[in-house]
Amino acid sequence: MTDARSSRSGTIDVGPHWLFLVILAGLGMVGPFSIDTMFPAFARMGAEWGVSELALQQVVSTYLLAFAVMSLVHGPLSDALGRKPVILAGTVLYIGASIGCALATGLPMLLAFRALQGLSAGAGSIISRAMVRDVFADAQAQRTMSHVAMIFGLAPAVAPVAGGLMLGWGGWRGIFWALAVIGAVLLALVLFFMPETHPADRRSPLDVRRLLGDMGGVWRNPHGRRLAFTAMFNNGAMFLYISSAQLMVVNLLGLGETDFWVLFVPLISGMVIGSWASGRMAGRLSGSRLATLGYRISLSAAAVNLVLNLVPATRGLPWTVLPLPVLTFGIALAFPVLTLAMLDLFPQSRGSASSVQNFVALLGNTVISAAVAPALGFSLIALAGGSLVLLTAGWLLWSRHRKVAPPVPQPPQDAAAYEPLEDL
Repeated sequence: MTDARSSRSGTIDVGPHWLFLVILAGLGMVGPFSIDTMFPAFARMGAEWGVSELALQQVVSTYLLAFAVMSLVHGPLSDALGRKPVILAGTVLYIGASIGCALATGLPMLLAFRALQGLSAGAGSIISRAMVRDVFADAQAQRTMSHVAMIFGLAPAVAPVAGGLMLGWGGWRGIFWALAVIGAVLLALVLFFMPETHPADRRSPLDVRRLLGDMGGVWRNPHGRRLAFTAMFNNGAMFLYISSAQLMVVNLLGLGETDFWVLFVPLISGMVIGSWASGRMAGRLSGSRLATLGYRISLSAAAVNLVLNLVPATRGLPWTVLPLPVLTFGIALAFPVLTLAMLDLFPQSRGSASSVQNFVALLGNTVISAAVAPALGFSLIALAGGSLVLLTAGWLLWSRHRKVAPPVPQPPQDAAAYEPLEDL
């Protein structure tokens, strides 16, 4: 396993490979961890401020909407200014926003700082994907993306459990103080141990019109749009359950504020194992075949999930959650391939490509959180059916992409180490 790869400017030394992966994974964990830690606190926040569960759902959707909008900026900025400065600035802002949330005196103030938190949390998770492709090539890039996904895939499982424990330590405000501490740790790791992976000679000029043009070019490319929506539907099939956690765990399953692990452990265990398997299969199966296999597995699990929830005898624990690890296993197999396929379409503007793909995915998550989850969260059958519909849409788009996608752009002559993912 190599620690660096050649680039136009020479060799990028990332230091110890394990530390580079840990930092990348930590940056990616911030986004989902900041969402899921809040679910156990909804009841106490509602009681303190006299607001409904539906109103508190805005704590999630406001964060996601801000995250989505700013995701269009982080990637292009990192193409122009370098990866590290943008991550550092975003992390500082994230720490301040988390402190503001902890000090909030009402829901409007909390929503304002949650929006600020969302604006800043995406810097690490979006740019870290571009950094993987800056440093690693071909199967190594897929393995690294899979390893990173495996590590930060633990965040949604740990977050609600940790949030429930924090309620007993410092109330719901203690959750935000903990997020500020996590931000400070990441700030130190990036500042002292994270290398710059996008050298000055490969950066785009800091020109707003050009940056907008790069994103516009990604969006106007039909293959880029298709991959963006494919990733959105793929992720949305799992996020529907994540955003419905409060409704499902408390209302439908009749459990308490410390019982979110019942849903999240099955969801994320499949995601982690699938990410590990995707890394192991990199270089053995082409990316196209691996993603197709992932879709077949996840679609089969989603169909079984719907059938189990349609039968009264199996509509409840443990049957309700048994298919979920298999569903997320398949989603995780496809995730690195969909991400790298998007980056490989636009090798000269990977930050913009990552931003557009993330924006579409996050916008989809916002709609799911604000509208789809409340609409379907009244029924286990409706949730299972909604997840199957989202996966089917992603599969249809992926099948179309496999048929019409152009050859991956070849590297420039002076970037000999650039080896795009095959069969995409």
